[in-house]
Amino acid sequence: MTMSTEQVYQYVTGACSHVGNVRRLNEDALLSRPDIGLWVVADGMGGHDAGDYASKMIVERLDALPPPQSAPTFLAAVKDSVIDTNEHLREEAKRRGGQSVIGSTVVIFMAYGRYCAYLWAGDSRIYRLRRGEMTQLTRDHSYVQELVDMGHLDHDEAESHPQANVITRAVGAEDLLNLDVRQELLIEDDVLLLCSDGLTKVLSDDEIFQCLSQVPADTAADDLVRAAVTNGAKDNVTALVMKCTADTTLAP
Repeated sequence: MTMSTEQVYQYVTGACSHVGNVRRLNEDALLSRPDIGLWVVADGMGGHDAGDYASKMIVERLDALPPPQSAPTFLAAVKDSVIDTNEHLREEAKRRGGQSVIGSTVVIFMAYGRYCAYLWAGDSRIYRLRRGEMTQLTRDHSYVQELVDMGHLDHDEAESHPQANVITRAVGAEDLLNLDVRQELLIEDDVLLLCSDGLTKVLSDDEIFQCLSQVPADTAADDLVRAAVTNGAKDNVTALVMKCTADTTLAP
């Protein structure tokens, strides 16, 4: 990832997380660090306090990273942090008597200069609204997504499939963690949404698009989570919205 160190953008952000209508514990965690260009949503799993432990550890370790000095070192530091967390969670599961998994999905968005990178494992997602068009940037690591990719299910069938919650990758799930990584240009007025599956299980892409298109970035996350809970969300619901704007402190 070769990027200029020039600061060209500012970021308007908003974030919201809710336990949902059924669960007693919110096992989602989020991180919003526009000062260093880092945003994260993690959705914990594993029962008892394991999921909460996993998602918080991912976020806390990433939050401790120093401000980036270059794009390559920034990306390397983020990847190393998540991989180290994966190893720790595997050891913690053994320490707790061989608990099968202490894990969490994760989506990470990084901005540096005019460029960005995003990383993920699991079925938490990143959406981008650009020039009136919304795109899902991530692709779920899930059993039903594999069925869709093979042509065995369409989108509507996947949403209602009895194994829709089965994911195929997560931090802490396997000894070797495979993170998907993408890199591309940022454009002024890009709007990014990072969210847990508690949101996408109850809100359609069109509902998400309408909110991101019509609601200011600093309040859109609140509106999305409120709509998901109103629609009966059973799972924890987390949304983090960021809008990329021109840095008005720069000289013309």
